[in-house]
Amino acid sequence: MDEPRRHPRMHPPGLHPLDRHPGACRAGRTRSGGGRSMNPQLQAALDAAEHGWHVFPLRPADKRPALHSQALCPGTGACTDGHRKPEQRATTDAARIRAAWSAGPYNVGVATGPSGLVVVDLDTVKANDPKGTPDGVTSLQALCERAGHTVPTTYRVRTASGGHHLYFTAPEGIRLGNSAGRLGKHIDTRAHGGYVVAAGSTLPLGTYEVADSTSPVPLPAWLQEALQPPSRPAPEAPTPEGTRAKGYAAAALRGELRNVSTAADGTRNATLLRAARALGRLIASGDLSRTEVEQALSRAASGNATQSQRYYDDVIRRGLDWSITHNPATGGRA
Repeated sequence: MDEPRRHPRMHPPGLHPLDRHPGACRAGRTRSGGGRSMNPQLQAALDAAEHGWHVFPLRPADKRPALHSQALCPGTGACTDGHRKPEQRATTDAARIRAAWSAGPYNVGVATGPSGLVVVDLDTVKANDPKGTPDGVTSLQALCERAGHTVPTTYRVRTASGGHHLYFTAPEGIRLGNSAGRLGKHIDTRAHGGYVVAAGSTLPLGTYEVADSTSPVPLPAWLQEALQPPSRPAPEAPTPEGTRAKGYAAAALRGELRNVSTAADGTRNATLLRAARALGRLIASGDLSRTEVEQALSRAASGNATQSQRYYDDVIRRGLDWSITHNPATGGRA
C-alpha cells in the first residue's frame, strides 16, 4: 500500500488502492478506537457502504474522481482487460474502502447505478441566471403540483452549496440514465453512468450533510415516467462486408456483431471485449483475418455508441491482442 500523503490531490495512474485488483487490497491501519482516530471521510464511506451503496474516492475538498482517467489508464490491475470507470471500480467492501481512504481525506462518491439508486439533484440559482429563475427546490414543488402529488419524503442530503439530493431506489427492470433539466430548471438526476457526492464530504463551500435520514423510497411511478427516454427502434445487426469466412467462423462473426450492436446501456464495453476475445481465437486459428474482425466490430460498436469511436477501437485492439496471445495459431479449420 502506498504511504499516505499529507495533502493528496490525486494518485498517479495505477497507484490508488481501488485501481488494483480487489484481492490486492489490504485493510488500512486507521481505526476508530485505541489509537489514531478514523478520518471523517473514511467513516462517511463506510456509512454509505452499510446502506449497500457503492463508493469510490473523490479528490480531497473536490467533487472530481481521484481514480485515473481513461487517457491516463495504465492497463494494469483492475484495468488489465480495459479501462474501468469509477462506477465499475466502486465497492461496498469494507477492507477495500479502508485501504483506499487510508492514504488521505478523500471525499466520497456514490456510484448511483450499481447502488440501485436514482438521485434527484436540486441545484441552487446560479450567479448568471436571469432574475426570477427558480431554484431546483422551487422547480420540483411546481412539478409535483402539476402532477397532483406532494414532494416525496425520502433520504435527503443537503449539498455544500445549499442544494439538495433526494435519494430513491431505482425501479426494477428499467435502466434509467442521467438527465439534466428534463424535469425542470436546476433539476438534474443521477442513475446509471453517474455519481453523487456523499454526505460527510467537504468542499471549500461547506460539508454535505444528511438532512433527512429516512431510508430511500422507491422512485414514484410518475417521476419514472417523466425520466424515461423516448423509445428507440432496435438497431439492426450489421452484416460482415466482404468476409471470406465460411461455416462456423462466419456464424460466429455474425453472432458477435449482433451481440455488440444490440448491447444495452452499461453492457456495451463488456460485450465488445467478450466479442473481441471470442473472435480473436478464430484469427489465431486462421479462420478469420484481423482486419475484417476489427472493421466489423468497429462498425457494430459505432452503431450503438455512447463513447468515442477511439475508445471502442481501443477495447477491440486490447481484446484481440489478449486472445491472439493466449491462443497460439493452429492452422485453419478443416
